[in-house]
Amino acid sequence: MIAVLIIIIGFFTAFIGSIAGIGGGTILVPSLLFLNHFLDSFSWVTPQKIVGISLIVMVFTGLSSTISYLKSKRIDYKSGVVFLVGSIPGGILGSWLNQFIEVKPFTLLFGILMIIVSSLFFLRKRETKPQAHRKGSLYVHRSIELDGHTYHYSIPILLGALMAFGVGILSGLFGIGGGSLMVPAMILLFRVPPHIATATSMFMIFFMSLLSSTTHILLGHVAWFYTLLFIPGAWVGGTLGAKVNQRMKSETIVWTLRILLILIGIRLIWEGIG
Repeated sequence: MIAVLIIIIGFFTAFIGSIAGIGGGTILVPSLLFLNHFLDSFSWVTPQKIVGISLIVMVFTGLSSTISYLKSKRIDYKSGVVFLVGSIPGGILGSWLNQFIEVKPFTLLFGILMIIVSSLFFLRKRETKPQAHRKGSLYVHRSIELDGHTYHYSIPILLGALMAFGVGILSGLFGIGGGSLMVPAMILLFRVPPHIATATSMFMIFFMSLLSSTTHILLGHVAWFYTLLFIPGAWVGGTLGAKVNQRMKSETIVWTLRILLILIGIRLIWEGIG
């Protein structure tokens, strides 16, 4: 029973995460926290093990999604590399900091983070207008053709790397992959088209999770038996989510996610202060 439940959770977290480009950690982490509260079979759950499992699962979610997005040529590699320069060391630092967090503060902080993330998604309605290139050599200038339209936008290298460093810390600390923060940031701050932002985010999540999970493995935070149960569902969910993203509008899924994140945040904050 527990194996079937874990596979189902792995599938849906990866499926939704791949569609929205958030990796799925924002769903996987609170799901395990809730199950720990209600089911004795999840008594093994701790903040450290949750994050370790989440990051390893997102390696496979990110890889399966990236393979699908590669075929449609929606990944902005140059901008992704700029963000990775900041997010990888940030993820390693966040993973190291995670070992000092206990259950109550972890739950409270994660709930607050979910409210912030949901607020960012509500701002997506202002998301896209093609933007002219900004002058200067400290920018990565991009021209992307998508569905018959050419989008122009520029990523400030220093600001992009610093922002990604902060996101990387949160990713390693909470096991959320960073996409739930990077996707709104790319859309709102840099006017990256949503489909490019989600595909690039999954590309980044693969590398961020790979490095951050290594830190958790070395710290002994990974419950391997349960982790291996999550991987098959995550692989299938990540692949299907990427295909759905390319074939249909994801606004309904995003609205569901907005509401879900608010409810998750309120519940976790209530538990954290209780």
